[in-house]
Amino acid sequence: MIAEAGIERFAAMGTRVELHRFDGRTDDALAAARRAIEAVDDALTIHRPSPATALNEALLAGRPAVIEDTLLFEALEAAADGHAATDGLFDIAADGRTRANWSLVELDRRARRIAVQRPVAFDFGGLGKGLALDRAVAILRAAGVGSALLTLGESSIAVLGEHPLGGGWPFAIPHPDDPDEELLTVELRDQALSISATVGAGTRAPERAAITRPHTGTAVAAPLCAVAVEPTGALAEVMSTALIAADEDAAARLLRGRAGSRFRFDLASTAQSSVAGTLAA
Repeated sequence: MIAEAGIERFAAMGTRVELHRFDGRTDDALAAARRAIEAVDDALTIHRPSPATALNEALLAGRPAVIEDTLLFEALEAAADGHAATDGLFDIAADGRTRANWSLVELDRRARRIAVQRPVAFDFGGLGKGLALDRAVAILRAAGVGSALLTLGESSIAVLGEHPLGGGWPFAIPHPDDPDEELLTVELRDQALSISATVGAGTRAPERAAITRPHTGTAVAAPLCAVAVEPTGALAEVMSTALIAADEDAAARLLRGRAGSRFRFDLASTAQSSVAGTLAA
């Protein structure tokens, strides 16, 4: 029997958030995890005044800035690390209209100072969701929670511990345009999962920007879906986005040795052999 001790449901980061704990405890850990997610939203949103919008205003005007907000600085560090880990494929500054990208950014981590060579604006998007999940998981773990499921929408997920019935947490990943078609199943244990796609209902949201290939400044038009299972939410978001932005050779490098945790589907092909080829390590 599953002892479901608590649930928090609320809206943040432009999506529906659900936090579930299954360890039979009744303290206020879920409320603290909610506050952590809302704090990340408040720091990184670009849809209302925030530290992120203030930074964008400065950088678009060509002014350097000192990053005083801790959450914003953490996000910039994660963005820089993600850019380096993916050979530039993950890029919160990529803008096909202005041909801007992270190569124009100078981040001095010690001084917490950022400058740009010409106008740039950041969109933390999925990275913000990953960071929010990571902060919430850390709070739950510190509170002694042994089993929890956290979701930001249907594409950003983290689990703490094992499934309440034992073993890993099973997830079925549907086709973005056909919920009745299953692309794959995965099991998570103390891991996070991110799904990125160029098709599906989520891509048609008014504030959703197309994924851009930073090296060319062009939007990815091919019907693709990428899934990344990683130790942290931030890294999962970085890798699923990079797999969409990658060309075939770059995608193969990101997938190499990660056949069980990183996946890239070409949705234009219905042949199983073609899909399997996109998953080759």
